[in-house]
Amino acid sequence: MMHNKVGVLMVNLGTPDAPTSPAVKNYLAQFLSDRRVIETSPLLWWPLLHAVILPFRASRLAKLYQSIWMEEGSPLLVYSQRQQKALAARRLPDVSVELGMSYGSPCLAKAIKKLLSQNLTKLIILPLYPQYSASTSAAVWDAVADILKRYRCLPSIHFIRDYAEHPAYIDALKQSVERSFKKQGQPDRLIVSFHGIPKRYAKLGDDYPKRCEDTYRALHTALALPENKMIMTYQSRFGCQPWLTPYTDKTLKKLPVQGVKHIQVICPGFAADCLETLEEIKQQNREIFLKAGGEKFEYIPALNDAPAHIDLLEQLIVVNA
Repeated sequence: MMHNKVGVLMVNLGTPDAPTSPAVKNYLAQFLSDRRVIETSPLLWWPLLHAVILPFRASRLAKLYQSIWMEEGSPLLVYSQRQQKALAARRLPDVSVELGMSYGSPCLAKAIKKLLSQNLTKLIILPLYPQYSASTSAAVWDAVADILKRYRCLPSIHFIRDYAEHPAYIDALKQSVERSFKKQGQPDRLIVSFHGIPKRYAKLGDDYPKRCEDTYRALHTALALPENKMIMTYQSRFGCQPWLTPYTDKTLKKLPVQGVKHIQVICPGFAADCLETLEEIKQQNREIFLKAGGEKFEYIPALNDAPAHIDLLEQLIVVNA
């Protein structure tokens, strides 16, 4: 009889190896070449990407990364590694946990090789995206499937699509918000900001907006706040085409005129703090709100390696092992 051995592959987006233009350029070239991320024909997209976008965007983003870089490295990588170590420390019987990134290091291929060398009977793929999107979760599936083509002997595969409404996830978010309210006082509005996607992707069938709405509704119910105390928005748009609305930055610019002077912002779509939360929200959007007449702005950190977050990840593994 085969002894059960489970491998868990935790996957997040990825990050540059250093806050420098060359490192950012290498990372962006890989990320923005994925057809799941940019669906434009490569014949049209790649010349634009390499001739215009990378040369100009890399240097600008490098400066932004420098403003959030931690002593141990990129925040996304640092917190993802802490998550992996914390989950592995739970010592689940016959379960090994590895971390890989869709783009950049540590690469998926090495993480998968390390897991499959242990004669697994099951491989659980855990994308660290609470809300499914074709541009994130499905991109993980594509990348893993391409790597697994190299192996003759494969274990059973279980893919965790998302966990947008999981009770432990909602409870972890609730705890986060309540800690912030206790420390900073209850704000006039709680802004719940998700990463956006082009509206066209949703029209073509990506159910990401619905999954974001599911998370928002569940969190709103858990917090039991009045209807007008929470606002759901979308951030991080890129390019010229319309993205999901309302936009976070434009919403924050309008709120002070409406008498909203104190806000707190949480970004439930990010399992770990990164450029989009620490620079875009905590720095850029804070400045937008205060310049528009706001008085108090607090960013509620991502769940990162908080014990309640590791509890959630452990539950996802145990139920699927």
